[in-house]
Amino acid sequence: MATLRDLGLSEYESRTYRELLDQGPTTAKKLSSSSDVPMGRIYDVLNDLESNGLVRSQAASRPKKYVAVEPDAALDRLVDARKRELDQQAERYEAVADDLIDDLDAADSVQGQFWTAAVGPEETVDLFLERLSAADERIHYVVGLPSPQIDLGTVGRRVLEAFETALDRGVAVQVLIHPELIDTVPTELTERFEARLGGYDHYEIRESPTIDGTFTLIDSEEVCIEVPNPLDSSEVFAMIDFKDAAFADDVRTVFEEQWAESTPTGRL
Repeated sequence: MATLRDLGLSEYESRTYRELLDQGPTTAKKLSSSSDVPMGRIYDVLNDLESNGLVRSQAASRPKKYVAVEPDAALDRLVDARKRELDQQAERYEAVADDLIDDLDAADSVQGQFWTAAVGPEETVDLFLERLSAADERIHYVVGLPSPQIDLGTVGRRVLEAFETALDRGVAVQVLIHPELIDTVPTELTERFEARLGGYDHYEIRESPTIDGTFTLIDSEEVCIEVPNPLDSSEVFAMIDFKDAAFADDVRTVFEEQWAESTPTGRL
């Protein structure tokens, strides 16, 4: 059962506010007695409630009287205060992350071979976006026909954000896309891609009808390959992420051949 403590009030503050609602205007001494809040604490409690906009006082009366602010207004103020605290905490976390980023840099190059996999459409998208965020120099993205499991609008917006972030940190992005995929992309999303990415000199996008499958080459040393469902090739089953410089070099050669035979697109 929800209580005022869930919104940040102490036990004494909660008791005092509830008693004020029940009693109406009253003195600190009477409140101390009825709420079981010690007399040595009641004034501090009332002052805190008043500073948070939950209580009003009648300073001209002797002894001083207090009255509770109506619950609707009081609860709104408590919620707003908690939201501000959360925003401040989020800013602190972001500042700490910024301070730590240089200390937590990953190794500069791949040592040996390593691979991992994600199974399922949501997990596949998450792994793909994670690896885009790791790019330091270049992203080669080849994307074939869309899967009916994927919400192009939602996923496309997340990919747009990831590309823009990468471009802002100096990563070159080359995208090779199947023409039929472009036809399925929502108009709003194509306009966003053009408006937000079109101005970058190190962003290029082309189309080619010969694309078969989806893969991403990152920094010429890591490859993310989308794996179709063996029972339905139109659906995404998994994504495999390879860190292997030799394999990545072979993939880069294939990409460059496809890129040379592609044509610039003005539709995305």
